[in-house]
Amino acid sequence: MVEIILLAMVAVFVGLRLFSVLGQRTGHEQEPRMPRPVEAPPKLTPVPQSVPDIAPAAEAEADGLVAPTASAGIRKISSADSSFEINEFLIGAQAAYRMILEAFWKGDRDDLSHLVSEEVLASFDAAIDAREAEGHVLDNRLVAIERTQVEKAEFRSGTARITLRFDADIAGVTRDKDGEVIAGSLSDAVETHDIWTFARNVRDADPNWLLVETDEAA
Repeated sequence: MVEIILLAMVAVFVGLRLFSVLGQRTGHEQEPRMPRPVEAPPKLTPVPQSVPDIAPAAEAEADGLVAPTASAGIRKISSADSSFEINEFLIGAQAAYRMILEAFWKGDRDDLSHLVSEEVLASFDAAIDAREAEGHVLDNRLVAIERTQVEKAEFRSGTARITLRFDADIAGVTRDKDGEVIAGSLSDAVETHDIWTFARNVRDADPNWLLVETDEAA
């Protein structure tokens, strides 16, 4: 009985708190969040929050999309990369957040390899391997991204790094090899608060940003 309980606890931890096994954790553990009912069936594709059509650093800061401490960094990135637009970046980052989560939940290492750095991919691999060894399958849904904000931005030696806070609602269950639910619920959404850092060398012809670090929001 104790062994079953421990397995269920591990399943919940791995399934809904993936950021705890990725990248570097520098924050403190938070109190467990109580799930809340999902008012409508979860959707696979969340609707991005409204972002102004034109949002330079000053306007984005006024709209709450960029923290005041990140504005100088955004301006440096914009100066170094004429193609960079904060509006497009935020929409793209929200899409990447969804794709990375879903790829991790499905155990799709190929998709992950195009979206995250080698270091983060190694952490994903370890978590997926552990899950597969237990015979567990995740059935998770990103219900909604409630808020996205630039927490930090910097430009050094040709590389732009932007740290985002994602406040989202996730519903999910963990099933055993026979398809039986051992943890979680698709009728309840759990609030998650992630800090993800994306990076890109502006000299690179590839316009894509990679996830290079994850943490839990304080």
